[in-house]
Amino acid sequence: MRDETYSQWTIVNIVFHHLVEQGLHPTLGDHGDPGERAAELLRALGITPTATGDARIQRDVNEELAQLRAVLMDDG
Repeated sequence: MRDETYSQWTIVNIVFHHLVEQGLHPTLGDHGDPGERAAELLRALGITPTATGDARIQRDVNEELAQLRAVLMDDG
């Protein structure tokens, strides 16, 4: 099975929307940085949080930056 990546915040968002649909009022980050609490939620779901998040997004950002560098360096 191929490893899939997802934005960790997308998963947290899905969980929160589900809880709201059930009539609950979840909060995250009322007491400081929400990142660690979000990571705890992900670990409870069996998901290993990573600092990079969705690898596809990072790849797309890197490609766009490379294109911008090429354009800017050619104009110099």
